[in-house]
Amino acid sequence: MRDAYKQAGVDVEAGYEVVRGIGEAVASTHREEVVSGLGGFGGLFALRAGYQDPVLVSGTDGVGTKLLVAQRLGRHRSIGIDLVAMCVNDIVTCGAEPLFFLDYFATGKLEPGVAVEVVEGVAAGCRRAGCALVGGETAEMPGLYGPGHYDLAGFAVGVVERAKMLDKATVVPGDRLWALPSSGLHANGFSLVRKLVDELDWDGEHGTGRPLGEQLLEPTRIYVREVLAALPHIKSAAHITGGGLPENLPRALPSGLGAELRLGSWPVPPIFALLKALAGLSDDELHATFNGGIGMVLVGGDRCPVDGAIGVGVVTDTPGVRLS
Repeated sequence: MRDAYKQAGVDVEAGYEVVRGIGEAVASTHREEVVSGLGGFGGLFALRAGYQDPVLVSGTDGVGTKLLVAQRLGRHRSIGIDLVAMCVNDIVTCGAEPLFFLDYFATGKLEPGVAVEVVEGVAAGCRRAGCALVGGETAEMPGLYGPGHYDLAGFAVGVVERAKMLDKATVVPGDRLWALPSSGLHANGFSLVRKLVDELDWDGEHGTGRPLGEQLLEPTRIYVREVLAALPHIKSAAHITGGGLPENLPRALPSGLGAELRLGSWPVPPIFALLKALAGLSDDELHATFNGGIGMVLVGGDRCPVDGAIGVGVVTDTPGVRLS
């Protein structure tokens, strides 16, 4: 039967090879609450005692067409970090501590080395976020994906005491906006990015100081530790992903309020200037498509809530996001 299945395009032994190859990486993420190891039908995680009124917070995401960049360059570890980042950066905006993570890897023909490299990246992201990789799924589906192509999805679960949840309803005009800088493009806007840079030399620097391919694959920064440390000082937080500041920052503000940010008050990775020139984008268009150098915005008090946070603006009583 295995020979027949293999002739149909599914290699069961390749799947076993992946499981053997990721064991050490997965174990390196485990917290004391992890009950089960690899191989079961479900990942088991015991919620520790001591919570008064815990709220579970969940999130799921992928990394979009940045996958095609990793596949073109043949470098797959950083894309696993992206996968974790896109999920845990979302749930930490509620004030939740990420507890555990699961991944889904689907491809037409399973290449164990590629899958192991991706999962090693997922494990690295989980270590950065302080959460456990408790399980996942590898699916080989011949005919559905082209040669060398794969897709990813991630799922994160966290917990927060109900009384300590961040609440945007407490935000008022005059509250300060603190930016946590991005590491680059993160994992958004890559359909446009790939169109703009497709014919460029990805080994070249193009005036940015680093090889283009290296910048395209720069993994999304994980903000969990910074946001959790800032919780006593902030009221809400926004993860800046697709749609940039104009779309994401208002999600951390009450209806009727807006934000004013000072252009030039935060560092902008050089890759954005290159894309702006290639596409002929205005500043407004750039910030409506990409993160523009800001990966997370913390809304809070008058002093810097954590090391590395930069004061970039204030909450206003006029809806919308203005860049001046």
